[in-house]
Amino acid sequence: MNLAATRNLRVTGNALRQTVVIAALALLMPLLSACGINNVPTYEEQAKAAWAEVQNQYQRRADLIPNLVETVKGYAQQEKDVLTSVVEARAKATQTTITADQLTDPAAVQRFQAAQDQLSGALSRLLVTVERYPDLKSNQNFLALQSQLEGTENRIAVARRDYIDTVRVYNTELRTIPGRWIAGWFYPDAKPMQAFEAAAGSEAPPKVNFGN
Repeated sequence: MNLAATRNLRVTGNALRQTVVIAALALLMPLLSACGINNVPTYEEQAKAAWAEVQNQYQRRADLIPNLVETVKGYAQQEKDVLTSVVEARAKATQTTITADQLTDPAAVQRFQAAQDQLSGALSRLLVTVERYPDLKSNQNFLALQSQLEGTENRIAVARRDYIDTVRVYNTELRTIPGRWIAGWFYPDAKPMQAFEAAAGSEAPPKVNFGN
């Protein structure tokens, strides 16, 4: 057999092997999908998307606060300490950020939560103070901010709940079989995420009703 024929046989053999491999993969892919090989990255992305919504709603609340503070200041300038605490807590909350890649770091998530909880506390004290100013409570701008704040607090509660649920699904997948095996084989870098732990009594959104 000459060199050209040998080379042709070798090329043909390689092509045949490639065809067999492709065919085998085509047969295996449905089986792999059926056994949940894509669950880990799918659940991870869902949890990250849910966290992005948590951040989005907290940012929406932060965006409302400057107008709220200015409106209150116009009627209750003597409440300087309360107003200052809200402004400082808002600054800290907006500066304490966390990326999706840090969701596996409990300390980072706790820092974020602590900053948001501090802002919630300062905001609650401000809203209690407002009760002493009837003219402020009837101000149209203040009433509009009240409505927006109520809606935002409700959305925050929903976003936190959704995030907690998606993290539970993702973490369960990493800790149970066959998900644990699949993660070990195909996604060795996958780590459990830190759930957002609501503070005691925060299972319901804060009440921000300024009426009597």
